[in-house]
Amino acid sequence: MKKPFRIKKNEEFQFTFKHGKSFANRQLVIYYVKKEEQEHFRIGLSVGKKIGNAVTRNRIKRYLRQAFQELEGQIRYPHDIVIIARNPTKAMGYEEIKKSLTHLLYKEKLLKK
Repeated sequence: MKKPFRIKKNEEFQFTFKHGKSFANRQLVIYYVKKEEQEHFRIGLSVGKKIGNAVTRNRIKRYLRQAFQELEGQIRYPHDIVIIARNPTKAMGYEEIKKSLTHLLYKEKLLKK
């Protein structure tokens, strides 16, 4: 993911949590808020220490970033999206994580048809 597409600051995460909407399935939780002044979407990833060691957490984040890169043309603009990984993601492969993410984005109408 390129830098303009990332949420890095704690204040931006907190704003999304406080003012955004949330939706979840067993593997992922998604928070999103519409930002009219942006011309593209931005994502923030959160994988807690309860999920596993650094190698496992980084693998999950890598899979999520790759899935967003592949879905880039289908995501509705302009949103800030924060993804929180839950415990079942540590046993999932890339295709399963992408399918779970796509399901969440589709349910919340963040994907174009």
